[in-house]
Amino acid sequence: MVAPLVEFRSVVKRFDDFVAVERVNFTIEAGEFVAIMGPSGCGKTTTLRMLAGLEAPSEGEVLMEGRVMNDVPAHERDTPLVWQSLALFPFLNARENVEFGLQMRGVEAAERRRRALEWLDRMEIAEFAERDIASLSGGQKQRVALARSLVIEPRILLLDEPLSALDANLVIRMQSVLTKLQRELGITFVYVTHSQSEAFAMADRVVIMSRGHIAQIGSPKDIYRAPANRFVAEFVGRNNIITGTVSKATAKAVTIDGSLGSFTVDLGQHEKPQKGDTARFVVAADLAQISTAKPRRGSAIACSLISEEFIGSVVTLFLEAEDGSELKVQLQERELSKMDLKSAATIYLSWASDQAHYIGAD
Repeated sequence: MVAPLVEFRSVVKRFDDFVAVERVNFTIEAGEFVAIMGPSGCGKTTTLRMLAGLEAPSEGEVLMEGRVMNDVPAHERDTPLVWQSLALFPFLNARENVEFGLQMRGVEAAERRRRALEWLDRMEIAEFAERDIASLSGGQKQRVALARSLVIEPRILLLDEPLSALDANLVIRMQSVLTKLQRELGITFVYVTHSQSEAFAMADRVVIMSRGHIAQIGSPKDIYRAPANRFVAEFVGRNNIITGTVSKATAKAVTIDGSLGSFTVDLGQHEKPQKGDTARFVVAADLAQISTAKPRRGSAIACSLISEEFIGSVVTLFLEAEDGSELKVQLQERELSKMDLKSAATIYLSWASDQAHYIGAD
């Protein structure tokens, strides 16, 4: 059986009394684009630094192709890291920055130059090869940093929030560049970010971390549509999380009673809860529906309109239920334009039975 390219086995990282990473277990296969995502302080960058060799695990093992790497220094690993700050050398021009890693590996000057120019051309900035770093735009610097890491032809490229300093248009452009490069080269990308849009746009799999633990691992679609717990449901997307008490449970479904009403939800893969247990389910904002008349079928909650957020063709409506809970519905602007919501005293948020996702009591 072929070992995964990367494996974290019960990895713990402590800084004095603070536990930054707690019993992390996951694998990365060759050629994957994996994003590690979570809020500030969740342990994602520390996890990346242990893979890069910049931090050693306090417990557990980090393996590459079956080899334990805990004590292998960073310069002996084939894991270049593109930093959030880019860390380009200001005293070298763009070409010389790209050549640096090759020079450290003893590549001759002519070959260094050829390969550096080839990568700058691939990044569509060959014309800036002799420019000082200070004279380049943020997007151009980003491409130089990528070229510097990729020119050495690594098996794994590590990226620590590399797009956080760019404006929105450049972020989208660089997402396209990164995705195309990763597919063309077949290099494994491990990408740390706090941005859901970046992770979901590029990654094959997403690792979501919270307080040093892994909260969920899965494809972007699986995580978005089937969050494993309350933290993921709150962190990812715009979900309506409805809480109540179990009044009835079978092997396949559960009835949850709460201040918003009584609702029956499929259990999915979850174990049957006990009567009286606290339980929650999620209805994604883009799967919810609204109307000014109470639907005859399905589940519905009576609300009033608080505000709306308009972003291009998509509008998010913020609603308040009778118990004060805030709920959200996301729909196309063209759909909203056909409705007269502002004159309606009551708006009903509803959903089909198969659009509610049970997440248990956590």
